[in-house]
Amino acid sequence: MNTTTFYGKRPGGLKIRIPSVESDDSCLSDSGDSDEDYTPTPVDESNDESSDGESTDNSNNDEDSEGNHDVHPTTSATAGRGKSATTTKRQKALPQDQMLSIDEQMVPFKGKSSLKQYIPNKPYKWGYKIFVLCDTTGLVHSFDIFTGKIEPVPGLPDIGVSGNIVLKLAQVIHGAVNHLVYFDNWFSSLDLFVALANNGIPALGTVRQCRLRGCSFSADAEMKKKGRGTLEEQQVVVDNVEIRAVKWFDNRGVIVASTFASAQPVSNIERWDKNLKQKVTVECPNIISLYNKFMGGVDALDALIAYYRIHIRSKKYYHRLFFHFVDMVIVNSWLLYRRDCESLTVPRKKQKDLLAFRTSIAQALCMQGKDLSKKKRGRPSMDVERELEKKKHRGPATVMPTQEVRSDGVGHWPVVESERQRCKLPHCKGQTVIKCAKCTIHLCLNKNKDCFREFHK
Repeated sequence: MNTTTFYGKRPGGLKIRIPSVESDDSCLSDSGDSDEDYTPTPVDESNDESSDGESTDNSNNDEDSEGNHDVHPTTSATAGRGKSATTTKRQKALPQDQMLSIDEQMVPFKGKSSLKQYIPNKPYKWGYKIFVLCDTTGLVHSFDIFTGKIEPVPGLPDIGVSGNIVLKLAQVIHGAVNHLVYFDNWFSSLDLFVALANNGIPALGTVRQCRLRGCSFSADAEMKKKGRGTLEEQQVVVDNVEIRAVKWFDNRGVIVASTFASAQPVSNIERWDKNLKQKVTVECPNIISLYNKFMGGVDALDALIAYYRIHIRSKKYYHRLFFHFVDMVIVNSWLLYRRDCESLTVPRKKQKDLLAFRTSIAQALCMQGKDLSKKKRGRPSMDVERELEKKKHRGPATVMPTQEVRSDGVGHWPVVESERQRCKLPHCKGQTVIKCAKCTIHLCLNKNKDCFREFHK
């Protein structure tokens, strides 16, 4: 078996170049989370799709929030013929990066609901589950709400619940432009890798030992004796699709499979040794580095949404989902805004952060449908009048028109004078050549100051 290959092949012989990956100090098996990716659990094939610490029982009895949470086998919210119902024209038009990832997202909810799920390794463990396809920055390209039953995609093979959802979300991916898809071990199976490869989509993801037919690796206890950084690589061919699987042992063993990447080239990373009380150098295969670098798209999306989440107390499930999607749309729009600013070489200091972007959206929605050209009802503000009266008491001053003349809106035209004088609006120290034809006083009128309009309110 050749383990030095750095190129993967699609069906038909097309080679794919994998971008170089720098050494990553946050490799899989050393993270502080108790992620199920590390220890493949042998499960029964019939219940393989619903294991991963989630309550996805499909019985018809609903229980309270402290017990098991049943899910009625209703149809998926995005089930449809051909393309997924979530695939809108705008989603198809979104520019897609080469690296895409698929993962689960939780909408926080702890009330009574038959749709509620439990995922122990998520920041919000209880809530509604959404499957999301996004890029490494968190830009969403497609999603699907989990409602208990996932039907196979029409025209594609039925490879189980976890594989069918990947095929459904991957319909928006253009297989001819060399996109790469990443997912974790809840989705992974050999049938999924084969189905994606037949659609021209290379994939990479962690996988459980029980789903690797024909591949067997050493136990963690045996690899631990050989030391950290030990790796084993095997190759399997299913329906003329070559799949490489690598097991790497750091603190624990993890298996990663791919149709385009392998263990080579191996890079060196620094890890902390508890016994030696110092950092040691550990070998890390390329397939692990790729997974660590490009798998965190949905986590990045969750972090951006959590900054300024819309909190609402409601027992209606659609309220939680609606406002969650509002947050998702705002984050998506902000990421597109940042992408456009970078393409136009706008300096980072002049770009709006997420809070300023949300604030501008709120202001625009508040002013929607209002005619700002109409005058305000009631007596006009006397702030300018009071300042002019104070100026008169301080000593001789230019004769100013009365409030009625200033605000009558008749004949106040700006004219350009040859002599530059100080602006007569209180608290303005600017020099200007613009003069009001009716009031016969100088007032600033440029792109930075509009004293002319402020004076005639």
